[in-house]
Amino acid sequence: MALSLALILAQVAAQGSPPPEPVVQAPEEDARADTGRLAPAATGEIVVTARRRAETVQQVPIAMSVIGGTTLADTGAYNVNRLTQLQPTLQFYSTNPRNSAANIRGLGAPFGLTNDGIEQGVGIYVDGVYYSRIASATFDFTDTERIEILRGPQGTLYGKNTTAGAINITTRKPSFTPEARVELTTGNYDFIQAKASASGPLVGDTLAARISASVTSRRGTIRNTVLGGYANAQDNQSVRGQLLWKPAANLDITLYGDYGHQNPDCCAQIYVRTGTTQRPLARQYAALAGAFGYRAPSTDAFDRLTDLDTPLRARQELGGVSLVGNLDLGAATLTSVSAWRFWNWDPSNDRDFTGLPITTVSANPSQQRQWSQELRIASNGKRAVDYVAGLFYFHQTIDTQGLQVQGPAASRFLLNPGNPPFGSNGCATATANACNPAVLNGLTARNTIGFSNTSAAVFGKLTWHLTDALSIAPGVRVNYDKKTGDYVSVVTTGTGALLNCSAALQAASSVTRDRCGVLAPQSYRPDFDDWNVSGDVTIAYDVARDVHAYATYARSYKSGGINLSGLPLDANNNPILAAAQVKPERVNHYELGVKTQWFDRRITANLAAFWTDIGDYQATVTNGQLGVLRGYLANAEAVRTRGIELDTAFRPTERLNLYANAAYTDAKYVRFVDAPCPPELAGGTAAAAGQSPSAPGTPGGISPTACDVSGQRLPGISKWAFSYGAEYTLPAKIGTTDGNTYLGFDGSYRSRFSSNPSPSAYTYIDGYSIANFRLGYRADDGWNAFLWLRNAFDQNYYELLATQSGNTGLIVGQPGDPRTYGVTVSASF
Repeated sequence: MALSLALILAQVAAQGSPPPEPVVQAPEEDARADTGRLAPAATGEIVVTARRRAETVQQVPIAMSVIGGTTLADTGAYNVNRLTQLQPTLQFYSTNPRNSAANIRGLGAPFGLTNDGIEQGVGIYVDGVYYSRIASATFDFTDTERIEILRGPQGTLYGKNTTAGAINITTRKPSFTPEARVELTTGNYDFIQAKASASGPLVGDTLAARISASVTSRRGTIRNTVLGGYANAQDNQSVRGQLLWKPAANLDITLYGDYGHQNPDCCAQIYVRTGTTQRPLARQYAALAGAFGYRAPSTDAFDRLTDLDTPLRARQELGGVSLVGNLDLGAATLTSVSAWRFWNWDPSNDRDFTGLPITTVSANPSQQRQWSQELRIASNGKRAVDYVAGLFYFHQTIDTQGLQVQGPAASRFLLNPGNPPFGSNGCATATANACNPAVLNGLTARNTIGFSNTSAAVFGKLTWHLTDALSIAPGVRVNYDKKTGDYVSVVTTGTGALLNCSAALQAASSVTRDRCGVLAPQSYRPDFDDWNVSGDVTIAYDVARDVHAYATYARSYKSGGINLSGLPLDANNNPILAAAQVKPERVNHYELGVKTQWFDRRITANLAAFWTDIGDYQATVTNGQLGVLRGYLANAEAVRTRGIELDTAFRPTERLNLYANAAYTDAKYVRFVDAPCPPELAGGTAAAAGQSPSAPGTPGGISPTACDVSGQRLPGISKWAFSYGAEYTLPAKIGTTDGNTYLGFDGSYRSRFSSNPSPSAYTYIDGYSIANFRLGYRADDGWNAFLWLRNAFDQNYYELLATQSGNTGLIVGQPGDPRTYGVTVSASF
């Protein structure tokens, strides 16, 4: 498809077309000016392509932030997780690359484990290609020109509809002037990072190429006292190549190819604290651990010790090819983006988070493939009516082979020991299943999961300039989604026999009943398909040359989906198919913004206020909707997020750059009556939890309850978040080389936030601030060397907290990086 379209474009070009009209050209990156803020570069305005045409960032009536390639290198922001320290409206959480979530303004993905049957609300685009796997964000940015972070629904300008925003990554293009870049970094924790790129012509001014590569290695920050070595390491390699062909003045075709490989010892969540649940004391963590004489290697997570007894692995491969063609027709440009991508995931996890053999194997290897085609036409220049219109097609498949194996400690941790009084073994009777390791030891679930997703859309946006100062821009999108899946879970006992969970067998055998309460076989084939129409309208007004105001309303949809993590079972142990589908999210978004520059554009101050209502918010629910025990993906009735964002940059002198960004975000469940209960209200009787029971009880002895969390805060979102910094330069000469010495500072702060789908006193993460410094010399002839210090004051903080399955009261966490330091040297030729 891509090749045939390229040939058609070449044929049209050969027949002749009107000469292209001039468009705004992106300025050459100025190392002194590119501080990643919204201030204009010294050589001109910051130019972006957020609306599929070249425009200055201040003229685009969208709340957005732009980070240049130099800033990425200077601040060490080489993946999306690092960007969160520069962008307060961006959140990123990851227990491993597969289980990652990128949120903007608190929206994007449900908090918790990934479910392949639904989509992300934050779109990631690299050189115009939509990346459906959020795992791509864990790879290093390679040869990046700039990153645009767009806030709010995007669907009338982009190929894939996204309800929370988009991260638009643009890499450096092939050059017809020979050039090369090299960057070497080393630091503590055996940190080594090397990046290199080269570009130049192959055939005159017709064919040019660019190749780049990146390698990152760092030992882990958490020592394993049982297996040896260190967890949470980094081990990334990637390569990217481009070929640019310009057969005519009005035609360019670029072939992209990239491959990335990652194989770190990752990812560990370790002991943080214990909390009291509604379980009997004999079934809470202290008693269960005591039954095995077990103690965590440290009860202070910032000792950074673990005794996980399952080797950790986060191996993945990701890559693809794409062909992008642009044909300038004079009045408009026709663009084609054809792409094929793959993602292979091969993990190993320790999901009981302890050195005890409770769950000895937990892994979901996956293989994903995606194909996409976008055809778009956009008007050139500025006319009475500007427009963008496009067609988009996307198809992906995912195959997963899940495996979970219970160990000899599983019976004691997961089964009911009976009613007190308890004997010396911690069970009511000597024959209790909880005190018989053989009941669950070796219990194995093998899950075979298939998924197919097709999405197609037609979209467009007009910008009608009523006057030189006033414009109105309506947009519309018609979208179709179809998803089909296949889920088969086969469960075997420790002897290798198939587990049969029929009601009769469970009634006849307490061992069978207990085994089926932990892992039950099931098979189902969910499907979903739906049409929807969404749209937006923006009114923009230029109050003055450097004061631009806008107001936006957007009606957006996040596609519905299917549950691919297993379904709740009815009384006859059949999957409840009513839970197989997840309804689409319905989004109403309102935004007011003003973008300003003052004092000969030395000060930039942009303000945005937003209010977003979401109906049928996709979230993990529990028993209330179906009357059975099991958390599963469904819909919360209503969610609301609102806030104010301020982005500022100030250049008082040519030597000093300052910036400060702030975000106030108030995000809450408006109505969510059947949420999973927090640990302190879960695991006991309904009366103890203060809730109405949603089921009469289960083999494990837990009476399930659903909790009403209406009015409470969404997880993962700080009410207040800030980023701020400065760079001061002084002219200096080293030998015969002119340049500048500089001192830079970048800081960030996030206030307290919840790290559990339902707010819990045990899983709030306290607010924290991070301070980073750099001191270096930047030569006029292209080389740069600087010392860097990140988390300079060695702030102890958690990236996330989680609960141990089974509601024992154990809380585990992922500590953020400690103080790190090193040196970076780079050169451009």
